[in-house]
Amino acid sequence: MRSYTSSPQNSIIELRCFHGLHSCFKKFGPSCSMVKASVFNLKNSMKCFHGNESYLLRIGDLHSGKTLFSLQCKGLQRSVCIDRVDENDQDEWNSETHLSGVGRKSREQISTKNHGSPALSIDGPFVENDEETNNEILQHLCNKGRLMDASRLIDVMARRNQIPHFICCTNLIRGFAKVEQIDKAAKVLKIMVMSGGVPDVITYNMMIGGLCKRGKLRSAIDLLEDMSLSGCAPDVITYNTIIRSMFNKGNFDQAVQFWKEQLRRGCPPYLITYTVLIELVCKHCGAVRAMEVLEDMAMEGCYPDLVTYNSLVNFTCKQGKYEDAALIIYNILSHGMEPNAVTYNTLLHSLCSSGLWDEVDEIVEIMKATYHPPTVVTYNTLINGLCKSGLVDRAIDFFLQMVHEDCSPDIVTYNTLLGALCKEGKVDEALQLLGLLSFSSCSPGLITYNTVIDGLTRWGCMEKAMMLYSQMIENGITPDGITHRSLVWGFCSANQVEDAIELLREMGKRDHRINISAYKLVIDGLCKKKKVDIAIQVLEIMISSRCKPDEEIYSILIKGLADAGMIKEANELRQKLINKKVLNDQIILD
Repeated sequence: MRSYTSSPQNSIIELRCFHGLHSCFKKFGPSCSMVKASVFNLKNSMKCFHGNESYLLRIGDLHSGKTLFSLQCKGLQRSVCIDRVDENDQDEWNSETHLSGVGRKSREQISTKNHGSPALSIDGPFVENDEETNNEILQHLCNKGRLMDASRLIDVMARRNQIPHFICCTNLIRGFAKVEQIDKAAKVLKIMVMSGGVPDVITYNMMIGGLCKRGKLRSAIDLLEDMSLSGCAPDVITYNTIIRSMFNKGNFDQAVQFWKEQLRRGCPPYLITYTVLIELVCKHCGAVRAMEVLEDMAMEGCYPDLVTYNSLVNFTCKQGKYEDAALIIYNILSHGMEPNAVTYNTLLHSLCSSGLWDEVDEIVEIMKATYHPPTVVTYNTLINGLCKSGLVDRAIDFFLQMVHEDCSPDIVTYNTLLGALCKEGKVDEALQLLGLLSFSSCSPGLITYNTVIDGLTRWGCMEKAMMLYSQMIENGITPDGITHRSLVWGFCSANQVEDAIELLREMGKRDHRINISAYKLVIDGLCKKKKVDIAIQVLEIMISSRCKPDEEIYSILIKGLADAGMIKEANELRQKLINKKVLNDQIILD
């Protein structure tokens, strides 16, 4: 226990200090002020200025390891204010008390105003500042990211009946929420609200999210109730956060009851929140229970729409629960609604992924008989699913069917079919389809050309591939690394390495970007044919094109030299690259 008292008596100040079982009584000359001196095993001292003289008066030794103080006399001040400050906080707060002269000025002003009445407080040095000054310091602390100091200052201001800057309070609450110090954020929030401030919905949502994350669901619900009272209405995110938290804790019925209560209290029947709730019920309790909740919510004035139903259809289809999906569609029809294209497309996508083609045909026929015939998205879903299953002929049938029904294919349709045809080796059909694309409303792009060129090179049709390469350049489409790699790979696979080199040279002249993998293919092909001299020329072309060779290329070249019988040259190159730290020393030549 330690206390300090100070009482001004004309020009004499009496300082009584109680420290443990020891006490001392000192009188000091005109108007002194207490400042912090040291922490461990130091001496208190008094420095006085009188006229042109100054002297130090030692008070005595304190060896308790506590904070010691010195008395500094200036001869001009007529009163003194000594504050009791928590020792753990003093170091952090001390620098801010003199912020831009604000602290010093305010203390001098308050000291003059309170002459004759000593100020004793546990609130730290900020207790002497007025509201405006403390808010200036508060803004500075927040700008510096000093959350703890700012929080203490707001606490001091609250005890002094001062209103803190609300924007600073908001930033402070969000800052504490981000670092998951929800208790401190809640304290600042309470002070802000009690001071007349209204936090925005983002701030409240961050608080509620933090409470839910820590498992404090009851506190989150209480804060939700406080939101409206403070003048800030909860939004979709607020309700969704609490509902999701309830499901995460296994409180399924509580979540349903919670939303019912909110609706009864006048909460708007947010469709998004309603959909989230039904999805979670379907996920955790099944489709039958979800349909029951739908009926219950209708009694509360919250009605589902096709968005909600489609979300359920999508969820059940992803899980392969087609019987549940059928139950949901039956529920749609029983409520006088009709499935739309999204509903059918969701079903078709899932059925195609499962290879249930008979059911696919049945759904397509149903769509044709309704007001929601198949769209380009529908046909793209079908064609993609068939191509992935290797049923290219059926995919082409659907393509011809959509053209016949005046449903124009888009670039996705063409690219999907071209990729499947090339993969099956039907390159002539692919070229024919590419020709049709040129006369359609769609124009072939880089992906289209790369798809066909890659297919042609894989089947050894290099002449056709080069013709298509020239065509894309003429059409103003710049080849990329994938284009060049496909062509180089095709030449090397066809044992036409010289043509690959010529392509590299041509690409360099046109300033086309050449991928390092293209060079790697050519160098490896030349080394395998023991044409190491040409491989070195390709390496030079690569370096001149400002494409840096990697360790694998150098390794290929060194092994190529060795295989060609140039062991000495291979070892010399290897050692030179190791010395330059381009190559590690793990490559061992026989």
